[in-house]
Amino acid sequence: MRIKTLCGELKIARDYYYCRQCRYKEAPLDERLETATLPHKMTKGAMLEVAYYGQNQHSFEAGAQMLKRAMDMEVSKETVRAVTEKIGKMVFESDVKAAEQALQNQHEIEYIPEKAKGTIYIMTDGAAVNTRIRDENGSTWRENKTVIAFNDRNMIKRKKGGRIIVNKEYAAYIGKAETFKGHVLTTAINAGYGKTKNVVIIGDGAAWIRNMGKELFPEATQILDLYHLKENIYTYAKHKFAQNEKMYVPWAESFINKVETGKVSEALNLLPKEEKLPAGIPNLRTYINNNIDRIDYPKYKAKGYFVGSGAIESANKVILQRRLKQSGMRWSVQGAQFLLSLRAKVESNRWHDVESLLLSA
Repeated sequence: MRIKTLCGELKIARDYYYCRQCRYKEAPLDERLETATLPHKMTKGAMLEVAYYGQNQHSFEAGAQMLKRAMDMEVSKETVRAVTEKIGKMVFESDVKAAEQALQNQHEIEYIPEKAKGTIYIMTDGAAVNTRIRDENGSTWRENKTVIAFNDRNMIKRKKGGRIIVNKEYAAYIGKAETFKGHVLTTAINAGYGKTKNVVIIGDGAAWIRNMGKELFPEATQILDLYHLKENIYTYAKHKFAQNEKMYVPWAESFINKVETGKVSEALNLLPKEEKLPAGIPNLRTYINNNIDRIDYPKYKAKGYFVGSGAIESANKVILQRRLKQSGMRWSVQGAQFLLSLRAKVESNRWHDVESLLLSA
């Protein structure tokens, strides 16, 4: 075979494979291996391996190096990127379709009888990823929204206290909350929503999280993340006492204790009725009043509920930061999304979904 290039004609040879079992004794090797019509002349199984290492390693170049060491596959970093994004796109499009269907059929979710046991936790948060595209404000950063869902049947108690979550469901989405909510619903369903007695949503107090929780899970108990509340209290206290540690620490700890023990009105009495605060300093009175029905910590603890969102903080690190926020990394918005979709599947122990999707294509 000859093809024309800028430098003249280039001769290309195709190897032929002799097969005793084939109808035709000789056939091009790429046709015999069923790779002739596939992109990158790679079997679907090989593409899955490339995509796995592409999302698993800290860079596409590292993925190529790992493929060479682990599987003796010579693949360029550009090919690793292309294959990873191709499969990630398929997964993302499949997830979008499932999210849309979940919202449309939400009324058909099958609930088990009232005697059902257990609690399902749903936590969501946003974290920024650096892209190559500037928005209308000139920023290259985009918010990725991550959701984690798990139930208390998938926990192991430690001897010294605390619990290990052994099965978790994740989803990640770069975009608006209105579209993200379908992904939240499918993640919750995968984690057992509809098959547990209690539903608990833990968030940082953002309005979009509160509103989404009310819409999707009206029966849920919503809890303001205690650690986020403490962080805001300390930020306010440092400003109030001009960074004087001897004054702001006792004040903040006293305020926190009152809230944690259910003495919210006493805590609010420590705050002025009105005050002007600089940017970056939370208005504690407004913050607490906006979340007054989400801070009954004595009640939540009595029921054995989590009151902190450590799991979602960890999810942001696992899904986003370890792979997409290495030094100097910048992404196309779509490229970042495709990689995040794969990361979510891996961390949810659902790589078999990726395999099924590609093999059936």
